[in-house]
Amino acid sequence: MNDNEKIESLFKEGLSYYRSGEYFEAHESWEDMWSEYYLVDRRFIQGLIQLSVSFVHMENGNIKGAKSLLNKSIEKFVEFKGVHRGIDVNNLLDQINRVSDAYENLISGDSFDWKIIPRI
Repeated sequence: MNDNEKIESLFKEGLSYYRSGEYFEAHESWEDMWSEYYLVDRRFIQGLIQLSVSFVHMENGNIKGAKSLLNKSIEKFVEFKGVHRGIDVNNLLDQINRVSDAYENLISGDSFDWKIIPRI
């Protein structure tokens, strides 16, 4: 497998984990991709990593960490327009903003509505 194939494989693996709610595993796949290869869109991948870890923090009841990583992911995604790596960035940002609003009103992680997780 050449580098481009390995990069694509790690990206798809991360997407698969994310879509099945395995946010820690998604982060691991994308982290391998981000750290092992020079990517022209490395900040986009970093945004996906931070988005995933935000939900790992939420699973663990760390609302402060979840908010922090969600905000960091927004900073990365706003640099991209249209569809990037098959992901509609504007739609993703709209979904993340809904999560951000929900995070602001949380008292405990137990009340978080997991149905609002962005679909990518």
